[in-house]
Amino acid sequence: MTWRTREFSTSAWEHIAGIRERIDRLPLLTQLADGTLEPRRFVEYIVQDDFYLRGYSRALALLAARAPHAKARSFWAQSAGEAVAAEKLMHDALLNDPLLRSAPHAPAPSPTTRGYVNFIQTAVAYDPYPVGVAAVLPCYWVYAQVGLDLAERAQAVENHPYGTWVSTYADPAFQETTATAIELLDEAAEAADEATRTVMLDTFADAARYEELFWERSHCLEAWTL
Repeated sequence: MTWRTREFSTSAWEHIAGIRERIDRLPLLTQLADGTLEPRRFVEYIVQDDFYLRGYSRALALLAARAPHAKARSFWAQSAGEAVAAEKLMHDALLNDPLLRSAPHAPAPSPTTRGYVNFIQTAVAYDPYPVGVAAVLPCYWVYAQVGLDLAERAQAVENHPYGTWVSTYADPAFQETTATAIELLDEAAEAADEATRTVMLDTFADAARYEELFWERSHCLEAWTL
């Protein structure tokens, strides 16, 4: 897909090219694409995503409260609600999938999940609004691009064990939502000074790195140790 980008979003996307290349090669995603991923590792990813969305929805709600105009407030508020709805759908689907419901479910967020949520919530709460937008954006954009690539690769696998799940990753409605989020990123960058744009770029890259770590550590079944 060709994303509608302007100067800042183009530079931000190019800035994380190395991260995106590593993400494409992650075992969780390559195995999910070809249908060889162990159910317990997929369940770990889904459960951690469930934990993540709880914190992410709160960050989006706060971002809505800090947004400078009605269009942005409406978009972030609606996105917060959609994150809550996605969490419930994911939980219900997990319980009803015979392949997955018997696999062990993590009782708590992993260190990476907790770190990612804390990073986003801190940026949204304490940094200027444009930096908050940069913090939440990779969850949209990286996920949307990965979803498109994943769905395309999975189509070649007959009787794909995760076919129903994978098909949802390329949802056209989510692609359009992502395009709007990118537009708001560019708008925020254009209204910011150069120092803030520098922090935005660094924050965008840090959040993209957390996206990479999230998939990587879910595959490793990362957990707290005492």
